[in-house]
Parts: sequence; structure tokens; C-alpha cells
Amino acid sequence: MADEIYSPDPLMIQESLEEWVMTKCEDWRDYYESNYEERFEEYYRLWRGQWDPNDSQRGSERSRIISPALQQAVESNVAELEEATFGRGKFFDIQDDVNDPQNQDMTYLRKKLTEDFETCKVRKAVAECLINAAVFGTGIGEVVLEEIKEMAPATEPIMGGDLQAVGVNVTDRVIVKLKPVLPQNFLIDPVATSVEDAYGVAVDEFVSKHSVELLQEQNIYRDAFIESAAADTDLEPDQDLTLYNDDKVRLTKYYGLVPRELLEEEGVEVEEDSMYVEAIVVIANGGTLLKAEANPYMMNDRPVVAFPWDVVPGRFWGRGVCEKGYNSQKALDTELRARIDALSLTIHPMMAVDATRLPRGAKPEVRPGKMILTNGDPREVLQPFNFGQVGQITFAQAASLQQMVQQATGAVDSAGIAGSVNGEATAAGISMSLGAIIKRHKRTLINFQQSFLLPFVTKAAHRYMQFDPENYPVADYKFIPTSTLGIIAREYEVTQLVQLLQTMQQDSPLYPVLIQSIIDNMNLSNREELIAAMQQANQPNPQAQQMAMAAQQSQLEFQQAQTAALVGQSAESQARADKYSIEAQLAPQELEIERINAITRNLREGDEDDKEFERRLKVADRLLKQREIQGKENVNDANRNQQPVQPSQPSVQGTEGQAQQFANTIRQLGGEG
Repeated sequence: MADEIYSPDPLMIQESLEEWVMTKCEDWRDYYESNYEERFEEYYRLWRGQWDPNDSQRGSERSRIISPALQQAVESNVAELEEATFGRGKFFDIQDDVNDPQNQDMTYLRKKLTEDFETCKVRKAVAECLINAAVFGTGIGEVVLEEIKEMAPATEPIMGGDLQAVGVNVTDRVIVKLKPVLPQNFLIDPVATSVEDAYGVAVDEFVSKHSVELLQEQNIYRDAFIESAAADTDLEPDQDLTLYNDDKVRLTKYYGLVPRELLEEEGVEVEEDSMYVEAIVVIANGGTLLKAEANPYMMNDRPVVAFPWDVVPGRFWGRGVCEKGYNSQKALDTELRARIDALSLTIHPMMAVDATRLPRGAKPEVRPGKMILTNGDPREVLQPFNFGQVGQITFAQAASLQQMVQQATGAVDSAGIAGSVNGEATAAGISMSLGAIIKRHKRTLINFQQSFLLPFVTKAAHRYMQFDPENYPVADYKFIPTSTLGIIAREYEVTQLVQLLQTMQQDSPLYPVLIQSIIDNMNLSNREELIAAMQQANQPNPQAQQMAMAAQQSQLEFQQAQTAALVGQSAESQARADKYSIEAQLAPQELEIERINAITRNLREGDEDDKEFERRLKVADRLLKQREIQGKENVNDANRNQQPVQPSQPSVQGTEGQAQQFANTIRQLGGEG
């Protein structure tokens, strides 16, 4: 299929692999030099504080001073990102598969990677890449494999165990390093926006000759005669230094796509049928092929990571701190140089001399103790003069320009918080200004993590799994960043936490959580110990917990007993009320029986008995009605004047009293009869 689509160029067939690669690299370098080289060199000089005649803004400019405002901005921004990345010691974490309940392998891999990164000084290399990104706009690093001999002191018993020999155990192993790459030493496809989607990338730099010879001895590079390279100032890290041309080789390492026919001509076995193959090609001094092979890494990725400090849409090269503060820095330098040039005219003494009245051969120099000879009155021959005074407005202009540099770059130092950030020393203004600055730092931090830090950790882990499987378990892990906040962001968050802490009581459950957050954000040497002690103090005491549970159980039993007693009292009161109700219902019947007995007692025989019975019955009925009327009146008065009776204890005393009085009346009638 590839043969039908792709027809090799006849001119390319006659071209060797090294010629094809160097042609690509030269075209890419021409593009870089035409568009970026001059600007990047000026950014470098401004950051280093190095003067160049091309940096002058006026033809009459004599001063060479360079303001440190841009230097402070670069260092402040880089320090903020370094603190945010490495401030907690652990700058990455590993996320295992959710279906895997065992995480011992993940913990081992994280510790092993951290240990090897410390051995290979990865933090120092990342810091250098951050500096390059802040100055030039893009940080670039090359992931390098290196085979080393790991030595460790050891003892070994000899002579049957009677003696011990002291020596060193030597172990051959592969390590992964991060090598920072300067922009002038990096070449990329001009239409690409990242390393992954580029046709190819190349690292073109000078290396020591002995390093190439050692790799040839290990059969990593082909055995070919290598001479010292010719001088080229474009590849040097610092163009102002005197060049050293001996024992160095120009090494071009190309990582990218290569036509399959050119690789096969060099004897490289290619398994793919595609027209292009991902390959690694190393060329010395622009014409000697040292290495050509298909990409040997198991993930088939390119060993280069890069990130822009600030993204420029559609471009690989980003926008750094120096580019942001370039115009303000140039205006500030011009202001300072103009003031110094004016000071040289206003401070140093000058003298107007009548040349016709000076002796022959006289030198009218002005210095302490010098005598000037004149023909005539010196007051008429010599006259001091100056060009006025330096305007005071230049000092205010310089301060404003310095504030503009900080505004453009987002850099804040301890001396600039109150005045240069918000213009007023108010807490609200500082808080608002720091909030905006922290957002800019977080934006760059996220860009750095996703484009540079995590890809490097992932590439390093995969290479360790491929070339050192004894120490690194081969599995699919996902790496996540554990970067925190920088110094400014951390101080800002601590202030907010302290203000929130003042709004709650100490017995609140959130109080210890806020205290722990404040300690975690502080840059203390014993921060971990304090957090561990606080967590230990917050854990409940088993004995106290048991005592609390026993007290709670006793309180619950006491409440249950009280509830049972109240329920019993309620039942007793209800039974008493039922009893009183029944007695009240039976009282009228008893009274009726008593009335009949009283009326019929002691009756005489004959007609008079009937009359006497009728008379007693009428009197009894009349008295009964009267008592009923009086009882109703008494009940109404009692309801108006007395408190209502509790429903649990109903009263029937009024009914019983009326019944007793009526019975007594009946008895009297019976006695009278």
C-alpha cells in the first residue's frame, strides 16, 4: 500500500541518510536565525545584565547601566514555580487501576523513581529548564539514557570466615537523566506547535570529544574517525566568551520521521511498511554518521519534552518573562542612562578658559591641588560653569517604569507588595492584587505540569521499565502532579485561613482542620512532625472512649427509668380518675335509696300513714330541688374563682357533699316523723 502511494524521489535515492538529515536541520536553522535568534540573544543579555552597542536607544548615549528589574522578574517567577513544584519534596504521584486493591507496587515505584531522580539531579535540570523558559519563552529538555556502574561499599568473608575483605560491589544499570537544551541548540519543524506533531526535532550542540569516543568504545556509536569541529558562535551558550575550539565535536541528534528507503540503505531492519519510520539518527560534525536505528523505545515516543512559558497560538516558541517586560525594561534603561549622562555634565566641574591668556604649553586640568598659570587676572581668564541640574521628575519616571516591569511580568518581591502592586498599603488592595498575580502563576504552573513535568516522569518510568525491569515493575500507571502553591500563594492562603479561624470557636469540629491547613502551608522545618502530632492528638483515647460510652449508656438507662416512672404515674392517675367517675355515677342511686328508706321509716298504720308518706315525699322533693339549685350555683362560683382541676386527678367532692347533706335531711325528716 505504501509503495502505491509513495514514489521515491530520484534525487533522494542518490542522497545519503546523513545528507538528508542535515539538509532538514539547516533549513530549520535558517528559519530560527531569521525570526528568533536576534531577539533571544537580546533577552539573554538583558537577563544577564550585559551591555551591547546594539541595545542603545540614543546615539549620544554613553552610560552602559542595565536595570535589574527584568532580572528580578525572571528570578521571582522561576522561584515561585520551583517552590510550587518542589516545595513539598514530592512533586509527582502515581494513580493505580481502580480494580487493583493492592497498591504496594505503586508505592514502591514512586519511592524508586524519587530516589533515582535525586541521584540523577533531576530537580536541578528542571530548574534550568524553567530559567530557559522564563528568558526565551520555551523550556526544552532531552531525556537521556546513560549506563553507569553503581558502586556500593561491601564486605566479604575470606579464609573460611576468619577474616573479612572490605571492597566495593559494582553493578551495571541504566539511569535516565534530563538534559536542558538551549534554544540555539534545538531545531524543530517550523510549522509544528509541539514536539509530538513535528516532522522531527534535532539537538545540535558541541560535546566533548572523549564522550563520543567512549560511546564508540561501548559500540553505541559506529566506529568512525572523529575530528575536532570548526568554530560556530551560534551554538555557544554565551557568545561573549572566548571560544575554545579543541577537543569538541558538533553532535546532531535527530529524532523524527525518516524515509524508509534511506534507513534500509544503512542496513537498518524496518518492520513497518510505511513510507516514513520513526527513527534516531546521530551525526558528528555535519557529515559523519554515528548512529541510525528505528525508535527503540517501547512507547515509540521521542525523547524530548518542551513547554512554553506562555502559549503563542499557532507557534512552538512561547512568550517568556523577558518578552513580556521587554519594552518597559528598555524604557527604564534609557531613563537611567539619560540621568547618568546628565549627572556627568552637572556634577563634574568644567571650566571656560581664555586660551589667548594661558602660558604656552599649559594644561588647564581641574583636579585638587593643581595650580593653573594665567596671563592676567584669573577671574578674567577662568570661569567655572555647568549645564544646570538634573530634573527631579526623572526619579518618579524611573519608579513608574519599574512598576510597569512588575505589572507586565507579574513579579512581586517583598519590597514591592505595598507600593508597586496595589498603590496603597491597604489589606483589601493587597489581597485583590495578590489574587490576580496568583492566577497568573497558576496558569503557568498548569502549563508546565501538563506539557513538561508529567511527560518527562512518564517517559522516564517507561524507560526504566524497559531497560531495568528488575527494579521497576512493568505496568500501566498514570502519573499525576502533586504541585502545591508557591511562596506568595501560600502566604495569601494562610492569611485567608487565619481570618476564617477567627470566626469560629475552638470547640468547633472545623477548628483543628483549619489549624492543620495553616501548618501545612507554612514553610517550617518540622512541619511533618507538627502535623503528625496534631493528628495523634485528635485521635480518641480508647479508655476515655469506653468511659464516655459507659456514661452515655448510664444516662440512657436513667432516662428510660424516668420514662417508665412517668408512664406508671400516668396509668395510676387514669385509674383513679376512672374510679371517681364511677363513684360519681353511683352516688345519685344511693341517694335515691336513702330517700326511700328515710320516707318509709316509722310510718303508722291506717290512713294517716298514707298522708304522712305523701307529706314527707313532697318535702323531700322540695328539699332535693333546692339542694340541686344551690349545688349548681356553688359549682358556677367555684368554676369562676378556682383554678381548673388537672385532668389526671378529677374531683367529685362537690357531688359527695351534696349527697351527704341530702341524706342528713332525710334522716331528720324520718326522725321527726
